[in-house]
Amino acid sequence: MSLHVAIQMDRIETVDINADSTFALALEAQRRGYRLSYYLPTDLSFREGRVVAMARTLEVQRVAGDFFTVGARTKLDLRDTDVVLMRQDPPFDMGYITATHLLEHVTGDTLVVNDPVEVRNAPEKMFVTHFPDLMPETLITHNPDDVADFRARHKDIIVKPLYGNGGAGVFHIKPDDENLNSLVEMFLENYREPMIVQRYLPEVRAGDKRIILVDGEPAGGVSRIPQAGEARSNFHAGGLAQATELTAREREICAAIGPTLREKGLVFVGIDVIGDYLTEINVTSPTGIQEIDRLSGTDIASLLWDAIDRRCAERAN
Repeated sequence: MSLHVAIQMDRIETVDINADSTFALALEAQRRGYRLSYYLPTDLSFREGRVVAMARTLEVQRVAGDFFTVGARTKLDLRDTDVVLMRQDPPFDMGYITATHLLEHVTGDTLVVNDPVEVRNAPEKMFVTHFPDLMPETLITHNPDDVADFRARHKDIIVKPLYGNGGAGVFHIKPDDENLNSLVEMFLENYREPMIVQRYLPEVRAGDKRIILVDGEPAGGVSRIPQAGEARSNFHAGGLAQATELTAREREICAAIGPTLREKGLVFVGIDVIGDYLTEINVTSPTGIQEIDRLSGTDIASLLWDAIDRRCAERAN
């Protein structure tokens, strides 16, 4: 199947070709002979019932300093493409949400990965609350008294912004830490959204695990090891990648959420697991496939395009 693929992403000049998942997906699409276009979320317009992007043709190669070639900006009606990859990074703000509303207009003609309606309805730290048996004890609130009570019961806690990403704004508050009240005040002053508080999982010192699911099936995982003195293991926060195998509990978690992901059109998903607990379900712009491939010998980009091909074929029939 020959496809025209439009990639909605951040500026391609910022890409790290040895880590970026979107780059790996573009390489594999190009290897299959698919035609690539690229545009920024700010290039989207709604014009008389049509969603148009000021897009450029795109070619990629794994050559440091010379890894992409783009054409001139031209108007591209997204209903004339076969696939749109929604791959811009969070934050999950009103700009992101607006992009999902715009892309919703083209889903009858074009396969959008991931489905924009379901992306809008599944922010990472909220979506996981629909699987309460899999997640650690969690509080989402504006109420300082609720936070104090939660800490009194669980002693060691994590406090973080509800719509944060990349480990930004994550605080580990120990039982004897006197900064909790000041921290809660800071959250209330700087965020309109409630904060999220979770029981601290000491297993994170040995790393958390990023697991990629393709159309609801686990495709591979990587352990992310926090640096000394650091409670965050995200790659953006300096976490180190380590090869791993999925445990029985992790496969149980994947089996529990997989049918829901498939049903919602969430084809490319990255989940975060600490110990025996699911902490996040990332559907906006999952990362980690290059690290997993290097350490495990997988080819997740190929698996993902196989899944997209199947969905395109189903839509054509």
